[in-house]
Amino acid sequence: MTKDNRSTFSRRSFLAASTAGVSMLAMPSVLRAQDRSIKVGVYGGYFKDSFDKHIFPKFTEETGIAVESVAEPTGEAWLVQLEQAARAGAAPADLSMMSQVAMLKGQSTELWAPIDMSKITNAGDVLPQFLNKYPDGRVAGVGAVAWYINLVSNTEAYPEAPESWAFMWDPSNEGKLGLLALVSNSFLLEVTAKTFFGGTGILDTEEGILKVMDKLAELKPNVQLWYRDEAQFEQALKSGEIPMGQYYHDVTGLAAADGFPVRSTFPKEGGILDSGCWALSRASDKVDEAHVFIDFMTRPEMQSLMSLKVGTAPTLKRDVLALTDEEFASVSSSIDPIVPRYDLYTSKADWLNQKWTELIVG
Repeated sequence: MTKDNRSTFSRRSFLAASTAGVSMLAMPSVLRAQDRSIKVGVYGGYFKDSFDKHIFPKFTEETGIAVESVAEPTGEAWLVQLEQAARAGAAPADLSMMSQVAMLKGQSTELWAPIDMSKITNAGDVLPQFLNKYPDGRVAGVGAVAWYINLVSNTEAYPEAPESWAFMWDPSNEGKLGLLALVSNSFLLEVTAKTFFGGTGILDTEEGILKVMDKLAELKPNVQLWYRDEAQFEQALKSGEIPMGQYYHDVTGLAAADGFPVRSTFPKEGGILDSGCWALSRASDKVDEAHVFIDFMTRPEMQSLMSLKVGTAPTLKRDVLALTDEEFASVSSSIDPIVPRYDLYTSKADWLNQKWTELIVG
């Protein structure tokens, strides 16, 4: 796949023709040749293509376990499908890459079969924020990949890179920003809290959240576009029509590599670190294969390979990775990240959406 194609499809985009893609990738001849197999759900588009080309074949070659990759939608549509299937005793995928909010919602119905970390060789190298646990300590999901949402800018409009998220509030930026439209995927509450209130602790109470929203509302005159369609903002950023905003570090890097005048900056407060977990459906009968898969995917060499070939940030400690400083910097940062308060988007979802509409995007 060319860089032009890759820059058009982010790994969070949904492959509309997923049914056709799955049937093509079922590879019945491969499955017949293998005694063992596993279905793995990953986000569609270039992300899935990269896994099919660079990652899954290595796993099959080493373990003899065939992978049938399934294109899954981002968001909660896949969670609903998995839950409905599990109630019927079926698993459309054995393992799936799930967002942190979906992980928490799946916990409420015991959708995820616990992962036995004693079977994961490099368990001690997985960063704590990438282990999703039930309240009783059972591991519901293990970090698959991570990605950053950063402060991005058009280099022709902004010759100097901004140093802080606070620059978005500068009056000189009136009508120049593109920001993600949803409270639950923009994580602008966390950005505002860390930038102006010393951290995300202020979000522990509704009173604190409203203070943060009041500060965030001051940004509204500077926002030209609240976007849901990533491609819409990407094109506007590249052309300079909307010269600044928040966007995915990996896709911005691909656009820059293609010669577009764009940059992704890790602000001094940190980029927003989001991630997906490998989660095992309770309806799956591939428990052994799933543990072999997670063990393989949490090896330092595989995490490094995914950074190089898929553009994801690793979920392991920096010192175990076979990445040069330049390679690591292209996908991650040593600055402490802004970690989303995923708990809020399950416990206060309706209230947050209502206030977000009233005070921010309405």
